[in-house]
Amino acid sequence: MSSTDTANPTRTPSPAAAPTAPSTRELVARQVDYWWRVYLRTWHGTLASSFLMPLLYVVAIGVLLGGYIDSDPDQLAGAPSYLAFVVPGMIAGQVMTVGVSETSWPVMSGIKWQKVYVGQIATPLTVPSIVLAQLAFVAFRLLVAVAVFLLVLAPFGVLATWWGALLAVPVLILVGLAFAAVCFGFTAGLDSDTTLTVIYRVAILPMFLFSGAFFPVSQLPAVLEWLAKATPLWHGVSLTRMLTTDTLAGGQALVHLVYLGALAAFGTWWAVRRLTAKLVV
Repeated sequence: MSSTDTANPTRTPSPAAAPTAPSTRELVARQVDYWWRVYLRTWHGTLASSFLMPLLYVVAIGVLLGGYIDSDPDQLAGAPSYLAFVVPGMIAGQVMTVGVSETSWPVMSGIKWQKVYVGQIATPLTVPSIVLAQLAFVAFRLLVAVAVFLLVLAPFGVLATWWGALLAVPVLILVGLAFAAVCFGFTAGLDSDTTLTVIYRVAILPMFLFSGAFFPVSQLPAVLEWLAKATPLWHGVSLTRMLTTDTLAGGQALVHLVYLGALAAFGTWWAVRRLTAKLVV
């Protein structure tokens, strides 16, 4: 016993400092291994959608069909050819599909069927970290899909500048995340997957067809044109087309970015709120 302890025999030792709770970033990082294993087990199923479908879309719609369409840049939002016009729409449609597919039935499975979220919430993981980790995985899937699509397009000479193609990558990831976050929030509150099939038919497919991907929305009646421009996919298509055709307009681009960023932020907040209501009693 030390001299200090002898002089103060009744003094109790100071309690050890309580461990600090891990931050959300740390909790998200802890899930990297899980999502990497998920990707290693499922990437085979994405070969056709990620590699073959982009090439078929470009050849069938852009090259073959585009050969019968007059290439008037004034009528094609500044694009020198119909292929250059339609390519941004096809890429934006692809990332929308990837984002929605990764946060619709997989989220329902995590809640109801495989109950992955139930197991995760029983650990120190929190609902925000679970949502952010899955959206980070979606961002990775989007990066792979966009990179493959751009590589497929490169030999066709439809990318006006290399820097435009590079800037289009984060923009397209943002487009996909905006859809993924909102879809996550929507799915997290469902009790059955029946509604998801309806959403694909009445929202996703019509949005793809009437968002300016295949023809300028100015050709639509005034009311439908306004509705088309209110959709997130139109903002994504328009901004991507500006970058790939080197027709970037700063003011319009900023509006598109703010719209998509706000939608992604709202969707993330909504997903956390709805998943919390499902998992935390």
